[in-house]
Amino acid sequence: MEAGKIVTYGNEILRKRSEEVEEFNNEIKDLIEEMYVTLAESHGVGLAGPQVGVSKRVFVYDVGEGHHALVNPVMLSSSGEEWGFEGCLSIPGLQGEVPRATRVVVIGINEEGKKVKVKATGLLARCFQHEMDHLDGTVFIDRADPDTLEMVPISEEGEEEGES
Repeated sequence: MEAGKIVTYGNEILRKRSEEVEEFNNEIKDLIEEMYVTLAESHGVGLAGPQVGVSKRVFVYDVGEGHHALVNPVMLSSSGEEWGFEGCLSIPGLQGEVPRATRVVVIGINEEGKKVKVKATGLLARCFQHEMDHLDGTVFIDRADPDTLEMVPISEEGEEEGES
């Protein structure tokens, strides 16, 4: 993986189911660290392995409370539904409304190699669902209401205007 390099839509890795991580080792720790850097540089909320060219079930996220990672995440439950706008670092400038569960419970392995169970709501729940979709070869436009898809201006810093 080349730090800072995000795979864009059209690359076949974004359409494949990622492989389970067999062993939490230094290679996975290094991947997570590089993904943290890429996520921060791109001003994103979440980033999955396939988005950096690595077909492993790993994603990192930061919804404003510091960065974290989940390896081999599994959704235990989800409830509620709400529509919200999403974009994707692999499809720069495009956004659309996507229905997502309002509450999810996910288990996986955190950045320290420990098994964790995370109960998430709001942006974190949306982020988890978006990134887990990437691990299954699904991108947000597959779930978005096609009538809401639109290009948004990208600022000089590379951020979509109006997003935080």
